[in-house]
Amino acid sequence: MALTGRAALLALLGTLVVLVAPRPGPAVAGVALLIAALVAVDLLLAGSVRALRFTRAGDRLVRLGESAAVELIVENPGPRRARGLIRDAWPPSAGAAPRHLPLDVPPGERRRLVTTLTPTRRGDREAVTVTVRTLGPLGVAARQGAHRVPWSVRVLPPFLSRKHLPAKLSRLRELEGQHPSMVRGQGTEFDSLREYVIGDDVRSIDWRATARRNDVVVRTWRPERDRRVLIVLDTGRTSAGRVGAAPIPLAGETPGAGPPARPGPPGAAPVVPGWPRLDWSMDAALLLAALASRAGDRVDFMAYDRAVRAWVSGAGRTELLSSLVNTMAPIEAELVEADSAGMVAAVMARARRRCLVVVLTDLNAAALEEGLLPVLPQLSSRHLVLLAAVSDPQVAAMAGGRGTPELVYGAAAAERLSADRRRITARLRRQGVEVVDAAPEQIAPALADAYLALKAAGRL
Repeated sequence: MALTGRAALLALLGTLVVLVAPRPGPAVAGVALLIAALVAVDLLLAGSVRALRFTRAGDRLVRLGESAAVELIVENPGPRRARGLIRDAWPPSAGAAPRHLPLDVPPGERRRLVTTLTPTRRGDREAVTVTVRTLGPLGVAARQGAHRVPWSVRVLPPFLSRKHLPAKLSRLRELEGQHPSMVRGQGTEFDSLREYVIGDDVRSIDWRATARRNDVVVRTWRPERDRRVLIVLDTGRTSAGRVGAAPIPLAGETPGAGPPARPGPPGAAPVVPGWPRLDWSMDAALLLAALASRAGDRVDFMAYDRAVRAWVSGAGRTELLSSLVNTMAPIEAELVEADSAGMVAAVMARARRRCLVVVLTDLNAAALEEGLLPVLPQLSSRHLVLLAAVSDPQVAAMAGGRGTPELVYGAAAAERLSADRRRITARLRRQGVEVVDAAPEQIAPALADAYLALKAAGRL
């Protein structure tokens, strides 16, 4: 049962009657009995809450930043009209609107109510409860009850870097359409024969064809297709840090501003946290997967921290992106140190033949020196390894701080962090690992460019 504002208004008017009545005691009793009678009549004549039947329909998938419509179908099999309000409750991050839906269902009929979801986080969003309040004809009291009407909407990564895909595909077509006089090396396929010109690698000379033609002939090469690319997403604690500005703002925020700013050091600009590194890495992985699949390469995906959190393998070109976004959607960063030895073992077990292993992690010197670096030679001896990391633009901003002791101290800390990243990058490259270290908005195109560079050099 629930009382409405009319019941409160009646109680207020009854108070005025009691104040002017010559005998307050009987007046209080009379007002109370009148209100109780009105409430009883409303409850008796209000439509039944328990008898209502609910079903759902609508969207099951939505990209982060877009909206989904979920329908709630209300059927009234009872003899009385169901009139009132419905609250279709969802988690706050689902961004459900409107908060309350009007209800008016005659006996034996059904109505379709629509809730619009504008989620602010990836993952599965489950409907909580449907709370129904049916009013009596007097509008003084209402029946109220809750129903469980299950429904789930999966919020997919937005894949914002898809805007870079046409340019990268154009570059890929240029590579594939070039005269195949590319660098001869591991991971290339024979294409055709042509006459030798000054500057060609003498190791490409085909001596048998030269003898047949009485002219120097060289083999031409093109990047090998149908190679394997294994994308490994680090979901450990370092992937939870927020960097950059959130390209998709939360509800109620200014577009492009990201979450609310938190205070920085005195005299410094406020720090605006953006997306977690994990989300930026996912965006880069999607662009790389789309590009590699168009290049004819086989793309597999693994998410790992201390165990395999997700695994996608064998997806065809047409269903690859769909499989990846569905798999990535519920993945969240785990606040544990990633097990690098376990990750390398999982990669070695799943990738028997030589392939390109792309590790999306952070260039955290302490974490890498204790975790990945000791086991990296085992991985790089069999596979070509490319490590991609998202840098924090706030560090570069802090490095220019001057004027107050706090800003100078922050600048020194930022320079120290940048020096550590440069040192660990140089160490990785000495071990034969390709490294991409870019700002959040640039990590996806930078990773795609690194892949294309490997293709152009014949290393894939």
